[in-house]
Amino acid sequence: GLGAGIARAAVREGARVVVTGRRPEPGEKLVAEFAEQGVAALFVQADVSDVAQAQAAVARAVAEFGRVDCLVNSAGLTSRGTLVDTTPELFDAHIAVNLRGPFFTMQAVVKDMLRRGAPGTVVNVISIAELGGQPYLAPYVAAKAGLAGVTRNAAHAHRWDRIRINGVNIGWT
Repeated sequence: GLGAGIARAAVREGARVVVTGRRPEPGEKLVAEFAEQGVAALFVQADVSDVAQAQAAVARAVAEFGRVDCLVNSAGLTSRGTLVDTTPELFDAHIAVNLRGPFFTMQAVVKDMLRRGAPGTVVNVISIAELGGQPYLAPYVAAKAGLAGVTRNAAHAHRWDRIRINGVNIGWT
């Protein structure tokens, strides 16, 4: 939903897009929609919780289009857990999807921008929950708060490289 909406907005503004996701059917359907409009687009099946897959998706985008000008990290896991009942497996799943995947995807894109000496943009979809959140979203809050911190850190680190890195604290979508 959210990623598809972002991709559609980018296409409306003239962008070529690479869409990633775990399930091929929705991604391929979206890319077919773009193809009908005459827009160059690519679907890469990737699970952002797997760092190698996330980095390979960036490499595929660069191979296909020659560069990445903008990355939007919009994947998110919102399964429920409180401080008291969250298992280590649930916690790790949230960290993998909501923090580790975006971190290493952002790393791969920024490395490409630095290699080319080119400006670029990264947008991380965070959440207002990173400021506290509902009690039943404890692992989600932990991961999104981490993503907010790394977003600020990367923005500061790469400001002079002309790489703009921002996070958006959206509410429920």
